[in-house]
Amino acid sequence: MQALIFRHRRLQEILMPLTIDEAKRSARVLREDLQRRSHDISHGQALEIVAHQLGYADWNTAASRLDSQQHLDSQHRLDSQRPPDWGSPVPVIRIQDHATAYDFYVEYLGFAVQWEHRFEPELPLYARLARSGVVIDLSEHYGDGTPGSAVWIPVRDVEALHVELIGKRNAHSRPGVDRSAPGVRP
Repeated sequence: MQALIFRHRRLQEILMPLTIDEAKRSARVLREDLQRRSHDISHGQALEIVAHQLGYADWNTAASRLDSQQHLDSQHRLDSQRPPDWGSPVPVIRIQDHATAYDFYVEYLGFAVQWEHRFEPELPLYARLARSGVVIDLSEHYGDGTPGSAVWIPVRDVEALHVELIGKRNAHSRPGVDRSAPGVRP
């Protein structure tokens, strides 16, 4: 992952901070400076501006990438003798309604909410969920994710997961095990 963004990262390291905490601090300082000049903006707007300065489309993308990069950087510092590894991908799944999505992903599939973000209380939700080392992001933002996409997640014991899910019953899902799916053992 570092190799894919390194070309732009050197310039960003010189011009702007690269940790998520430093980006948030930059947004706070920007907002305070503008307020002193009689230009009021919300904290969410300041975060968007910082994200754009860092070359990201929006704050959600910046926060996700900065958080992932910070984790990779700290892992690499702990073991500098080892060459850098790729991190695990984090799929962004487009949702229409967070209550329905949480019913499925949290209550039914057993994911835990790691964090949630909204620019303002009435604006769309962006959330990170995790279960057994698998991380997914859910987004109500238009343009995030593609409705109808598939995400393949390897599991150690598909039969045990199948029994777990059948026992929970969900109005939107009747899971089965597809023996012809990639990775399924005969």
